[in-house]
Amino acid sequence: MSVHDELAIARHALIDLVRSVGRLQTRLGDVLDVRRVQEDADRLREDLDLLREGSAAKEPTPGPAQSEIVLIPQTPYDLSMWVGCDDEGIGSGHGPELRR
Repeated sequence: MSVHDELAIARHALIDLVRSVGRLQTRLGDVLDVRRVQEDADRLREDLDLLREGSAAKEPTPGPAQSEIVLIPQTPYDLSMWVGCDDEGIGSGHGPELRR
């Protein structure tokens, strides 16, 4: 699921929360606890809007995929670059030796 989809789901859940808090406010009246929950829901809405704006700026625009071409040389392998190196798991002294 994409970030856009997740934010849309969170937005719908927040809308449901705001509706429920509104119903609680009509039943319980304008008490301190209901106002605090309502302010928290408003803050969550603002935070989700900020996340949506931030994620829209970070999402790459779809375009043609460019693959990086790696050229492999056809020259013989140079064993001298491994002289004196330890091979992990085998121990030291088992690498190719430089011949003179």
